[in-house]
Amino acid sequence: MPRLLRENRDFRGFFVGQSISLLGDQITLIALPLVGVLVLHAGAAQMGYLTTAELLPNLLFALHAGAWVDRFGRRRQLMLAADVGRAALLASIPVAYVFDALTLEQLYVAGFLYGTLSVLFFVSYSTLFVALVPREQYVEANSLLNGSRALSFVGGPSVGGFLVQVLSAPVTLVVDAVSFLASALSLVRISPVEPPTDSDEGGGRVAAGIRYIRHSPIVRASLLATATINLFNFVFWALFILYATKSLEVRPGLLGVVLGAASVGGVLGSILTGRISRRIGIGPAFALGCVLFPTPLVLVPLAGGSDWAVAGFLFCAEFLSGFGVMILDITGASIKAAVIPDALRARAAGAYMLVNYGVRPIGAFLGGVLGSQLGLRPTLWIATVGAIAGVLWVLPSPIMGLRELPEEAEA
Repeated sequence: MPRLLRENRDFRGFFVGQSISLLGDQITLIALPLVGVLVLHAGAAQMGYLTTAELLPNLLFALHAGAWVDRFGRRRQLMLAADVGRAALLASIPVAYVFDALTLEQLYVAGFLYGTLSVLFFVSYSTLFVALVPREQYVEANSLLNGSRALSFVGGPSVGGFLVQVLSAPVTLVVDAVSFLASALSLVRISPVEPPTDSDEGGGRVAAGIRYIRHSPIVRASLLATATINLFNFVFWALFILYATKSLEVRPGLLGVVLGAASVGGVLGSILTGRISRRIGIGPAFALGCVLFPTPLVLVPLAGGSDWAVAGFLFCAEFLSGFGVMILDITGASIKAAVIPDALRARAAGAYMLVNYGVRPIGAFLGGVLGSQLGLRPTLWIATVGAIAGVLWVLPSPIMGLRELPEEAEA
């Protein structure tokens, strides 16, 4: 067992609860859409509405949630309430199904409220994280949490698919509801000393996170890089499955193996990121993640030849990309945890989420437009090259000079 988990009881409880919840999230990722498709016979437009309902709270509430959390405090209680609320929302779907009362409208409302509570949870998460983990162990703790996330990507979809086949899609959501209750239980059992709340009563509290990011060269460069990568990566993912199945004629079973390669690469990346950051520095490691995450995906539009050759191209693309995204996520989260002041932490997280998550539906929309106008392969080339360009925001920034975690900035 890693030393951090052995010696830090509060973090150990938090880690176990979040690991269970992450597995449940992956089960929901399959089960919730299948409720719409298999039970309610939703079409393409209805499935688009469901996805939009889940993503919309990131755009509507992230800034205000961050301001409210910094003002209200009690981050652990807010996260606990968000876990219980999400469990109740998911459990309401199989209950309605049993009584033959389930509708698409209920899925839309549940998806929107689920997304809203998720925003509240994650803007509180960054503050609770620094209350649980000593500064010198940020990278190790983020490696453990992201490694758990990567493992959930390996097992979650398979478990979810099996449960849907055996139990039905609505009943499978009970499993995820239980996972959120496990997360809530882990929060009940810890007692971190949280930083003080913000006493500012002025009207500028909501925009304080945006102002901080704008004036912080480290966080600003990090956000511009990750937002650029995410924008083009969602252009890519809007078309990847269509391109793989129709243009490259990859069978669904093989495609599942290919997608699982990203999770395996992610697990390896979570193990090695600490060593890489110690060897080359935390800032250069972040820049490496910005390159190594999108660059292997050029193998997808390059893929061709025999079935085995195509499978090899796609497997390498996903494995190396999964490895790179772990380096990017772990180092980026650790840098932000170190430099953002406690008084602004939730608001900065909300502003970061607004931009970084807000570009995702835009990228997916652009992918559909460009794919229909230019063709699938040219659009995939645009997506991969555009994502690689995200590192250009990092190269002239102070991030490249960071050997160790930066000092906390003034609020």
